[in-house]
Amino acid sequence: MNITTHFLKDDGTFPNNEFLPLIIYLGVFDQDNDANSIEKRFSKHSWGNSWHNGIFSYHHYHSTAHEVLAVYQGSVKVQFGGSKGIIADLQAGDAVVIPAGVVHKNLQSSSNFACVGAYPPNQNYDMNYGKIGERPAADKNIRKVPLPVTDPIEGAIGALIQHWKH
Repeated sequence: MNITTHFLKDDGTFPNNEFLPLIIYLGVFDQDNDANSIEKRFSKHSWGNSWHNGIFSYHHYHSTAHEVLAVYQGSVKVQFGGSKGIIADLQAGDAVVIPAGVVHKNLQSSSNFACVGAYPPNQNYDMNYGKIGERPAADKNIRKVPLPVTDPIEGAIGALIQHWKH
């Protein structure tokens, strides 16, 4: 497993999150994992409210929840941080933890792309798109989102625990 982190700052339109890094886990799941086995792993570490689908092809972010995405089929090119942000090429077996406020967008995906998403306990996501009027309420929400007590993939000892200061 290869882990990288990226701090993504406010770009004027999207708040992103300069305090908590985006965490990318490459090769964390066996490529033969299916959505249900990934959901069970997340649930084991208290991340829930999960769903199976894809990633929207427009910029969006959540101001009321952190999010984990795990690719279980195909591949996807995702932009994080807005139009000048980073681009990550993810494939089956990869995952990413997205801090509240970090904008993300599916730039391109294989025809068979599918992922699972989940959230920490008691965090319900909202949808924000960088529209006029979302801020400063979204900024206030982001500051209030509590840190998860577990990493969705590795539990009490995972990368999130190491990189998101508790």
